[in-house]
Amino acid sequence: MMDLIKAIGLGLVVLLPLANPLTTVALFLGLAGNMNSKARNRTALIASMNVFIIMMVAYYAGQVVMNTFGISIPGLRIAGGLIVGLIGFRMLFPQHKAHVSPESKIKSEELSEEPEANIAFVPLAMPSTAGPGTIAMIISSASTLKHGVDFPSWVVLVAPPLIFGLVSVILWGSLRSSGAIMRLVGKSGIEAISRLMGFLLVCMGVQFIINGVVEIITEWPN
Repeated sequence: MMDLIKAIGLGLVVLLPLANPLTTVALFLGLAGNMNSKARNRTALIASMNVFIIMMVAYYAGQVVMNTFGISIPGLRIAGGLIVGLIGFRMLFPQHKAHVSPESKIKSEELSEEPEANIAFVPLAMPSTAGPGTIAMIISSASTLKHGVDFPSWVVLVAPPLIFGLVSVILWGSLRSSGAIMRLVGKSGIEAISRLMGFLLVCMGVQFIINGVVEIITEWPN
C-alpha cells in the first residue's frame, strides 16, 4: 500500500504543475461570466471528465501512436522536454494573460452570441489542463513504466487511473470553488503560483532532455 501511495504522490507532483488548475480557474472565470450557477457546475463536471478521458487515452494509446510513427523513447523524452520547457518559459514570462489567449477570444465570441456554448472541452480541458505538455509527459511516463520501474506490477496497473482521477477531482473542486479561490488568492497570487510552477516545468523539461541524450549515448553502438 505504501508503494501505491508513493506512486500516486509522485504522479501528482509530476502532473499538477503541468495541469495547473489555478490557471484553468482564471480562464473559467473569464469565460463563464454569463452562466448561472447550475450551468457553471455542469461545465466544471464535464471539463473534469474530459480531462480524465484525455489522460487515459494518452496513457493507454500513446504507445500505439509511437509505434505507428516509429518514435523512439529517447526522441519522445527530448521532444516532451522541449514542449514542457517551452510551456514553463511561457508561464515564467507570460506574454499575455490566460483570459486573452486565442482560445479564450474565440470562446468569448461564441458565448456572447450563444450563452450555452460549450467550453468544457475547449479550452478548459484542452489545451488549458490536458495540453501538449501534459500529454507528452503521460506518454513518456507510460513508456518508462513499461520498460521497468521499481514499483510492483500491481501498483503500475492501479496507480495511473487513480492519479488521473485525482487530477480530475482536483480540477473539478477548483472550478466549483473558482470564485472563492480568486477572492482568497487574487490575480497576483495566481500569477505567482503560475510562475513558480513554470520554473518547475523548465527544470523538468531540461531533465527530460538530459535523460533522452544520456539514453541515446548509452544505446549508441561502440
